[in-house]
Formats: sequence, C-alpha cells, structure tokens
Amino acid sequence: MGKDVIIACDFDSAEKTFAFLDKFTGRKPFVKIGMELYYAEGPSIVREIKKRGHKIFLDLKLHDIPNTVKKSMAVLSRLDVDMTNLHAAGTIRMMEGALEGLTRPDGTRPLLIAVTQLTSTDQESMEKDLLIEKPIADVVMHYAHNAKVAGLDGVVCSPLEAGKVHDTCGEKFLTVTPGVRFADGDIGDQKRVMTPAEAKKIGSDYIVVGRPITAAEDPVAAYERCVREFCD
Repeated sequence: MGKDVIIACDFDSAEKTFAFLDKFTGRKPFVKIGMELYYAEGPSIVREIKKRGHKIFLDLKLHDIPNTVKKSMAVLSRLDVDMTNLHAAGTIRMMEGALEGLTRPDGTRPLLIAVTQLTSTDQESMEKDLLIEKPIADVVMHYAHNAKVAGLDGVVCSPLEAGKVHDTCGEKFLTVTPGVRFADGDIGDQKRVMTPAEAKKIGSDYIVVGRPITAAEDPVAAYERCVREFCD
C-alpha cells in the first residue's frame, strides 16, 4: 500500500469545505472529515465529497459500550468511506464489536484504525489528567497491540511513534499520523510533531495535515509540497 497525504478538512460548513476543495482542479486529495464538519452538515457532506471523487477518512473517534459502537459502525459503513476510527481506550471488546458492525454483508468494509493517544497529549498531561503513569511510549504500544489483537488495520499515532508501532505490530499494520508540520511552520497546539520528510523516513503510512495546507496562502501548492516530501 502506497503512502498518502490526508488533508484535514476542519471546517464548520459545507460552503467553506467546497470553496476549499474547488481549488483542487487536478489531483483529488484524500480528505479527513472530522467531528466539526460532520456535526455541522451530517452524512450528506460525506456523500457529496465522495461523489466528487475524493477518498474519505471519517474521523469521529467512537468510544462507547461495545454494542453501541457496533451499531454505530454499521450505520457508518453505509456511507462508503475509505477509513474510519475509534479510541483504543475503549477496550479490545469494543474494537472487536466495531469491526463486526463495520463489515458489510458482502464482507467489504472501510479501513478501521484506533486512536492511541492524541498528539496534543504529552507525558505530563497523561499523568496529571488521566492518572496514567506509564511512559507514553509504552501506553501507545500497548494500545496498538490491543488494536492488532482486535483485528484492526492500524492506529492513529504521533509520527514519533510510527516506527516503533511497526516494530511491535508488523510492517503491514498501518500508522496514520497527525501532528505533521513543515519545518518552517507553526506547530499550533500539537505537542508531538514531525515534518513530512521525517514522517516518511520513520515509517508513517499516512500523514494527516490540516492548517499547514488549509490555512496556506496557496493550499494546492502546500498540498503538492507535502506529497513531494512524503510520497515521492
């Protein structure tokens, strides 16, 4: 499976989203639809973006009791997205239920990945806020291992952890890494970040890039820069 750049379309309306996507007259980028946009516009935004020829990562990070997540994933599987996710903290049983719900009657399904620890989380906040005192690297690997045991395709993790995830779970276990910024860019509210070239070197399979592309003066040029640095 080839590497790819996923653009985080973190907009609050269909109007802003389509104004952004209309700039891409050539290559149709893989896009992430997160909670903000999905909650604003509902399933129709997914269908419309898919109709325009984009691959979609539906980033809703489900986390609930296993039966609720299973039923919710069954609904999401009808949207024909290419990838979706949940929180690994929801337990192996929840992840297994999600996989079961996501799988369609014909056996097909989107890729399913688990969030280990958010890239805005660091060791201090994990210990102080969550009372998890293990080293963050150990926690991420344990959550990744649980996701593999549950049968998932991969995890969302910091690019700093992508190589270790592959060492722990195998090269075919996907790593989807947000927290990617250009070397000359602002890191925003991310704590654990890396450039596209560094993410490629360390073994990320997909990088998720938001503001460095969406807030750029020339978003298409910024996207193409990401593709050159990460995919070529």
